[in-house]
Amino acid sequence: MNGYKFLKNPWVGPFLALLVLLLLFSFLSPDTFARSANLTTMLRQTAVLAIASVGMTLVMVQGGIDLSVGSVVAITTVVVARALRADLGLGEVVVLGVATGAIAGLVNGLLVNLLNITPFIVTLGTMSVLRGAAKGLANEQKIDANPRGLDAWMAPVQQGEPWLFPAGVWLAMILAALAALFLAYTRWGRHVVAVGSNADNARLCGISVERVRLLVYVLAGLCAGIAGVLEFSTLTVGDPTDSVGLELEVIAAVVIGGGSLAGGQGSVAGALLGAFLLTTIKTGCTHVGVPNWVQEIVTGVIIVVAMGVDRLRQKLR
Repeated sequence: MNGYKFLKNPWVGPFLALLVLLLLFSFLSPDTFARSANLTTMLRQTAVLAIASVGMTLVMVQGGIDLSVGSVVAITTVVVARALRADLGLGEVVVLGVATGAIAGLVNGLLVNLLNITPFIVTLGTMSVLRGAAKGLANEQKIDANPRGLDAWMAPVQQGEPWLFPAGVWLAMILAALAALFLAYTRWGRHVVAVGSNADNARLCGISVERVRLLVYVLAGLCAGIAGVLEFSTLTVGDPTDSVGLELEVIAAVVIGGGSLAGGQGSVAGALLGAFLLTTIKTGCTHVGVPNWVQEIVTGVIIVVAMGVDRLRQKLR
């Protein structure tokens, strides 16, 4: 019986799939893929997607969706680059970048509450607005800036250093742990699940649905802002055209990890596994010589399959 309960955990499926893929690509490309250095590289590549997926997990658990994630990451890289060129302190630059994401999330939450229209439409609009704002701030070109040590957050760890992974990877794991604790052990976390399961019942129980929605979108924006800072750490340029399509990968990661588009269900651990699974597929395909256009097709198929599995789960429920 305990084994059966274990198998019902939403993250078990993606975990087993991840193990199979790791073994498969290690067998097909043992000289390159199976190296520990490649594993570290994949973790670095997953950090931005993982942090954005943490925020999206909260949004989807409460029954919403956020299509503006990629645009938030892009505008954050532009804001960080401009702040660095304005000679602001490194701490001020990071705070400004994270605040950019939080403000975007606040706007999303306010619009969802005030306009009383589906989050899909609201965030589809803000996705376009933020992308245009990013291009305007950058004068429709990339902004080069001296990272002044910010690039070290995502730089490979040198031999002899005590840390196994770059700071950005540790940051992603810490944020994921905090989000998991928030959902499982706090009153607000239980309210998020209740609103996602049935907003009308939650309101009858005295839960302020509007406050919960606002909180969740602010937290998601905060995560997207942090992801944007790490994206700049990787690129070391402010790029208004960066992260196009990131929102689809983030949603796919959450759904693969057991999240539901209908709300009330989701797993932070599962979302992390989903994010790493997507990175593993891309990296593995590259190592075995699969062309980029085939990788894009595979990614698209995975997204469709993930949505289909989510639909099947809803019918079974």
